[in-house]
Parts: sequence; structure tokens; C-alpha cells
Amino acid sequence: MSATPPGPIGDPLFGNGRQYADDPFEFMRACADSYGDVIRFDLGPRETYLLANPADIERVLVADAERYRKPKFGDDAMNRLLGQGLLMSEGDTWRRQRDLANPAFHNRRIAALSETMVEHTRDHLADWTPGETVDVQLELARLTVRIIVSAMFGADVTDEEVRTVQAKLEPLGARFEPDPRRFLVPSWVPTRENRAFDAAVDTLESVIDGIVERRLGTERDPAADPAGPEGVAVRGPDGDAADDLPMDLLSVLLRARDRGEQTDENLRDELVTMLLAGHDTTALALTYAFYLLSNHPAARERVEREAEIATDGDRTADDATATDGPPTAADARAMTYTDRVLTESMRLYPPVYTLFREPKLDVKLGGYRIPEGATLMLPQWVIHRSPRWYDDPETFDPGRWDPERRSRRPRFAYFPFGGGPRHCIGKAFSLLEAKLILAEVCSAYELDYEGPDLSVRGSLTMHPDHPVPMRVRER
Repeated sequence: MSATPPGPIGDPLFGNGRQYADDPFEFMRACADSYGDVIRFDLGPRETYLLANPADIERVLVADAERYRKPKFGDDAMNRLLGQGLLMSEGDTWRRQRDLANPAFHNRRIAALSETMVEHTRDHLADWTPGETVDVQLELARLTVRIIVSAMFGADVTDEEVRTVQAKLEPLGARFEPDPRRFLVPSWVPTRENRAFDAAVDTLESVIDGIVERRLGTERDPAADPAGPEGVAVRGPDGDAADDLPMDLLSVLLRARDRGEQTDENLRDELVTMLLAGHDTTALALTYAFYLLSNHPAARERVEREAEIATDGDRTADDATATDGPPTAADARAMTYTDRVLTESMRLYPPVYTLFREPKLDVKLGGYRIPEGATLMLPQWVIHRSPRWYDDPETFDPGRWDPERRSRRPRFAYFPFGGGPRHCIGKAFSLLEAKLILAEVCSAYELDYEGPDLSVRGSLTMHPDHPVPMRVRER
């Protein structure tokens, strides 16, 4: 095998951690521009390799997926927050949890949730007043919290609980922002940051416990599934297939607990994971989409036209998918240009901006030996904005997702939802939710951005580094 890959020189104590913490996005792109397909650097004590070629990323996520695992960063903050939920579990634990969760994300059940998504969106928009300015990222996060709790937990969430979740996201996110000094201070040390993080986790778990308490005794009642008859018709895990049972995630997990297949801790880990991952990424994808549409009126007009058709059932007479009433999954599928806008938005601003893996044994990537236990960084931010795979990569161009242009690029030149066996289980849910929210908002309002040039910061996900104020104008 070849020698060590090239990379930037760091300082003796923090390695390249200071450079990464100052601006992780610029650091990753500069490394890819300067050093090629495989780049080595140190983030504190961790030997890290950044992969900048879609072919290598596909090998790690798909072809050789069994050779890799999620890394442990020597800090139990992630375990404290997400435990052994789907995002962090490995091996048999992950496979068991994935099998349990699959029925809740069956395509037929997801399609049947469109009415729930639209109902929550319309209720939320009823509080908007034309002419007012809203922080669209905050508004969308509140909306997507309500949708994920209703759709996956079969429960309503109170206004107070929504405010509580939002209030605790800041200390949770701050704990995972890049900081080269963090590895020097164990998570059990009672610093102000650690105390705030622990208190936020405790509060979030108390919200989850309250939702579970309200659902006890209804986990076998078909009426509890917001997807309705289509939802309960989905075949569930072993032991559930013979009955008409609700297939929302919480019902499935409660029944598994009754069978002795889940502990209270397992159940809570999954619900915390679903609450956080299930609302944050969709809210962010929509935030960036509205920001880009505000700056590109021609694209916004095309989205508005598709939104009108979806919400009005205004199709040609020979269009069998035309419907009256709220937009459906079929209406969302017909929003082809809106789909390209979302895709392009997530290319430029991927909510998950990098993935991490760790080889279980020495591997070879890009001609270099990568040692067992090293950290692999698979950065969507770098790949999505590379001129190697995209013409004018900084330009917002939904047309680059026309089938012919799309087919010219490698498969993993775009991977906002990951890939392989551990691809995001909520991809179909998120995309349907995003299109229906866009349909409802864009059929009624235009949102005009009134903030500074957009800047972002890294945490578990990529967030705007400031409020995202938008003026609400009635169409």
C-alpha cells in the first residue's frame, strides 16, 4: 500500500482542530482543493481522513459497508443524547431497531400521512399575518416538531412542549460545535456548557416521557395511527402481522417492549433520536429552500405555479391524479420542478454536511492505507460544491437535476441522506413533508428574505448562524 496521504500541518496539541473549528466548511473545501481525493489531518488526538471522491464514498457506504462502523469520539455526549437509537447503534442492535422501525416508514403509510402533514401546516400558517416578519427557521422547526410527533408518535404535542424543545436545542447544538479544547475536558466535568447540555437532555427526555405516558394503553388501537386504515394495513414486525394494529413508531416500540424486546431506555433512545433527527433536517432543508427562492424570483414563480396546482386540484381533464381537497402524496409527486428546487437546495446547503465512519480493520482507499480505528470524514459540503462534479457549483440551478444532466454525475456526487444499508430511514417522509409544506406556503404567500448574507455554522447539523427573517406577503 502507498504512503500516508497528504494534508495540512497542524500544531502539536490541537492538530488542525483550531483551523477546523474556525470554519469547518472552508477548511474541508480548502483541503480537497489542495490535496486531492484522500486528505489526512488531525482533529485533536484523532487521526482523520477526508474523502473527496464519490467513488471512495460509495465504497465506504455501500460496497464495503460491513468493514466500517460509526466512530466513537472519546466523549460520551453523543451517547448521553442519542444512546443506542438508530443513528448511533451498531451490529445486531441496529438491525433489530431498524427492523422494528421499518413499518412506520413504509411507503404506503408515509403516503397516507399527507393529510396529517397538511393539517398541521394549515393550522400553523393560520397564525401568520401578511406584512409581518417571521424567523422562518424557527417557524419551520416548530411546525416540523408537531408533524413528527403526530406522524411517528401518534400524539399531539402541546405549545409548551414545542417551546421547551426549541429552547433546549441551543445548548444541545452548542455541545457539538467544533472546539479543539473539548477533548481536554471530559464531559463529566461540571463546566457551564456541560451542565447546560445535561439539563437540556433531561428536559428533552421529560417531554418524551410525557408523550409516552399519554399514549399508554392505545398501542393496539388502530384509531391511534394518524395514517388511518392505510397505516394499520402495513405489515409489522413478527408478532404484529396478524392483527390490525397501529404502525406509528411509538406503538410499534411499545408493543416490542411488552414482548420483552425493548427496554424503557431503548424506547427513549429511539424517540429522542426520531424527535431530533425527524424535525431538524427537514426544517433546515426548507429554510435554505425559501432563502434561495427569495433570491431567485423565476424559480419561485415556477414553484408557486406547482403549489397552486397541488392545492387546488387544478389539473387538465385527462390527469387522473387530480384531486379535490388537501394536496396528497400523488400531488406532491407531480411537483417535479419543486423536487428539483429541493434537491438543489440540499446540494448547496446540506443539513447533514458530513458523515463519519471508522474502519474495523486496515483498508485501502484512493491508493492509501487507512488504519483501523481512524476517523473517516465523508463531507457532503465538499462533494456537493466541487467543480469536478458540477458546472458553476456555487450557482443555484435547479435545471442541473434534469434527468440527462443528472445522469452525467457519479452516484455519490450527491448524498444528503447518506447511502447504503444505513441510509436515512426518513428520506421519503422528509421529502413528502417538505413538498407539502412548500405547496401550502407558496400557494398563499411569498416570503422575502430581509437578513444579512446567509452564513452557517456546524454542529450535529448545519444551521444558519443568525435568524432568518422573512417578510410574509400575501399572493
